[in-house]
Parts: sequence; structure tokens; C-alpha cells
Amino acid sequence: MSITTGTTTARTSRSAKRALIRRRLLDVRVMTAVCAYLFAIYGYIQPSGYRSAYKTLAERLAFARSFGTSKGLRLLYGLPHDVATVNGYAAWRVGGVLAIAAAIYGLLAGVRLTRGEEDSGRLELVLAAPVGRSVVGLATLAALAGGTATVWLAEFAGLLVGGVPFGGAAYLALATASILPVCAALGALAGQVAPERGLALQLGGGAVAVLFLLRVLADIVGGLGWMRWLTPLGWAELLRPFAGAQPAVLLAPIGASALLLGAAARIAARRDVGSGLLPARDRAQPRLALLGSPMGLALRSQRGTLIAWIGALAAFSYLLGTIAKSISSADVSQSIQRDIARLGTGSIFTPTGYLAFLFSFFALFLCVFVCLQVAAARREEADGRLQTLLAAPLGRRSWLAGRLALAVLAAAVLAVACGVLAWAGARTAGAHLGLGRMLEAGGNMLPVTVLFLGIAALAYAIVPRISGPLSYGLVAVAYLWELVGALSGAPQWLLEVTPFAHIGEVPAEPFRAVAAAVMVAIGVAAAGAALELFRRRDLVAA
Repeated sequence: MSITTGTTTARTSRSAKRALIRRRLLDVRVMTAVCAYLFAIYGYIQPSGYRSAYKTLAERLAFARSFGTSKGLRLLYGLPHDVATVNGYAAWRVGGVLAIAAAIYGLLAGVRLTRGEEDSGRLELVLAAPVGRSVVGLATLAALAGGTATVWLAEFAGLLVGGVPFGGAAYLALATASILPVCAALGALAGQVAPERGLALQLGGGAVAVLFLLRVLADIVGGLGWMRWLTPLGWAELLRPFAGAQPAVLLAPIGASALLLGAAARIAARRDVGSGLLPARDRAQPRLALLGSPMGLALRSQRGTLIAWIGALAAFSYLLGTIAKSISSADVSQSIQRDIARLGTGSIFTPTGYLAFLFSFFALFLCVFVCLQVAAARREEADGRLQTLLAAPLGRRSWLAGRLALAVLAAAVLAVACGVLAWAGARTAGAHLGLGRMLEAGGNMLPVTVLFLGIAALAYAIVPRISGPLSYGLVAVAYLWELVGALSGAPQWLLEVTPFAHIGEVPAEPFRAVAAAVMVAIGVAAAGAALELFRRRDLVAA
């Protein structure tokens, strides 16, 4: 009888382990799928695009002289090696960008699978079953390993289809993916230190930012190359794909991942579920700042996101501003010049033309940002927090109006930050641009942003469950049509269907006041309709 009972218990335990591993993999399936898609597409586009844009050796050497020696580009992509070849260019551009993406994905996945499980209450239910913390840890490791393998395979496939040799593509993808487990382990450790998910993300994000700063200093400051050994982003460079491979460097990310995961497991075994090494915020004195209005509450709940967006866009604007004066027609192939001419953006070989071209991309970012703010409002409703809030003397329209007002003000701050930092970067490089014109370039992005904010709010009021994908999809379709339609030679009247076609090329051209007024009017009207429709409909849970 005891043998039968023991066998049944063992089978139950194995079944629980398999179910837990499947659950962990499903917990990060969306994040992993999005990341894999990004890695595959980017891995394909960069080498194939370089091959078609720079067909001759002379064009590639000119590119290497101009862009490969730019310290501004090293901030983002890292140290280049032999960028006059397709493989060297792929290692620089693909490896540099996707290394950062791998670090972010790893951090988010590590926090999600550890502290996120505790905050949701699911970990307590799991531990009530015949499984221990060690099994939970193994399931988390399996999910992280599966995510790493998926991302590696996606980048490898993209590079392979893009024409990169088999062995080199596998090694470059491995160099990029090696960052992921290190940052995932860092996120897992932050999840043990912090008592809640938000703080864990802040701690882990700060650590990743420091690791990125160390890599930047190593790449742009002479004599600090040794700092690459202090960061996994530097280890990816030291692996040197297509530039004298050093596979022994892989021991660094393997060892760091093991140490960080070991520390996280040790802390997890010694603390209670739901707690952390740091004290929980609910044990401190209550802080009532910003709780006096719907807009203040929205600002308090979204301040971390706002700070991250402002910091990222400001840094990116400064970085791109530093190379505004260094681009000339001699550095850009004739095919790319023809494609840019079809877009109707004028010349990008002057500082004003180049920055006007870049600010059209920043306008896309701002539209995505305001859609993200509406999606945050939807999450508040779906999670049930809005029902509690509306039980107080607060009207529905006031609440939604506060969220929309915050989105507009935050977008305005982002626009100003982009203008000021791009101006500062250009001035650093010796380009003489007026601050007023760059502020105008930032403000030039706001009309289309208001338009899509109103559309996103209207979608939220009418079809809340699909409002997020719908609003993001409309932004993507509108922007891609401007690019694809212009490059394919579509009729002008058809190109002007997208709002992005009506954004003035400031500071190279005058501000289009009439088009801006029309877009703002449509956005305000859509937002007004959204407020009224939201007041009338029932709240919809997830």
C-alpha cells in the first residue's frame, strides 16, 4: 500500500512539474514572440539592406569612413570592426541594437517570472501543491532557457536569410543572446530584493543602465577599453563576431548568470513569500502627493514610464544631433538618395534637413506613447481598480479627461526634450542651429500626436477590449503607408490619406499651420466623443 501511495505521489509531483514548466513558458510567450519577431526581422533587414544600398567597394569604404568613425553612433551600436563588409556591418548594427534589446527582454522576463508571480498571488497557490521552491526555480530556469533559445534561433534565421554565412550567423546570434540570461538573472535577483514588481523593475533597470553606460565609456573614451570586461554588453563585443572570434569570453556570461541566479535562489529560500530584502512600501508612512485629482493620480501611477520615455528620447535625440553635420551626399549611396527623394523629405545632407527627417520618426514615437497612455487607462479598468476609484465622488469623464490631459502634457514635454537635446547635440558637433527652430520642430510633432490620442481614446470608449491593438495598428498602418506608398510611387492623393503626410518638415521647411489645426480639431473632437461615450457605457473587466 505504501509503495502504491509513493508511486502515485511521484507521478503527481512529475505532472505538477511539467505543468509548472508549461505555465512558466506561457507566462512569457507574448514577450518572447515579440522579441523573436524583432530579432528575426532586424537580423534580416540590416545585412540585406546594406548589400543592396552599398553595392560597390567605393560606396562601402565611404560609409566606413563617415559612419564607422562617428563617436555618436558608437554610443548606440558599439565599437565597429570592418564595416566596409556586409558581415562586419551586420556584427556592428545587428549586434549593437539587439544586444540592448536582449538586455531589456532579459530584465523584464526575469522580474516577470519571479516577483511578478508573487505579486499576482499565483506563487502561493503553486507552493500549496506538492512542489517546493526548487521546482519553481527549475521551471523559471526552463522558461528563461526557452526564451533565450527562441531569441537566438530567430536572430540566426534572420541573419541566415539576410545572406550572412551559417557559422558566422550562429556565432553573432550567440553573442547577442548571451546577454539575455545575465540580465534575466539580474532581474530575478532584483525580484528577491524588492518587495514589489515596480520597484524590482526600477532597480533592475537602473543596473542595466549602468551596464550600458560602462559599455559606452569603453567605446568612446580612449584608455577605458578595459571597462568592457565589467558589463555583459561589453562581453558581447569582446566575442568579436567576424573580427577574430574569442569564444572563451562566453565563460563570463555563463559565470555571471550562475552567480546571480545562485544569489537569487539563496535569498528566495530564506524569505517569506510576498516579502523582499527591502521593506514594503505599505509599512511606511502614507504619501498622499498627487492624489487630489485624476490627473495627479495618473501622473503618480505613470511617473516611472514617463521618466523612462523622457530619458530615452532625450538621449537618442542628443545622440542623433551629434552627427547632424557629418552626413554628406558622398557618404550615402545613390539608391538611398533616390528613395529619400521619393519620400518628399528634401535634402538630408544639411543639418536642418537631416533633423527634419529624423523628427518624422520621433513623431511616430510620440503617437505610440499616447496610445500607451490610453492602454494604461484600459489596464486600470480591466484590473478592477477603476471601479474602486469611481466609488469615490469622481465622475467618469473627469477621470478619463485627466488621463488624456496627462498624455498631452507628457507628449509636450517629450517634444520639448527632443528639440532641446537635438539642438544641444548639433551644437556640440559644430552645427549652428537656432534653439527656437528646434523647439518648433518638437512642437511640429504634437498635432498628429493629438490626433491619434483622440482616435485611441475613441477606440477605448467604444471597443475597450481591443482598443490597444486597434490604436497601435492604426498608427503603424498610417506610418508604414507613408513610407511604402511613397517608395512604390502611389498617386499623391492616395499618399495624403495618412496624417503623417501632412507633417511639415521643420526646421528645414515652415510649419504647416492649416494641416496642424485640422489634425488637432479632429483629435479634440474624437476625444470629446470618447468622454461622452465612456460616460454612458458599462465598465468592462479583462
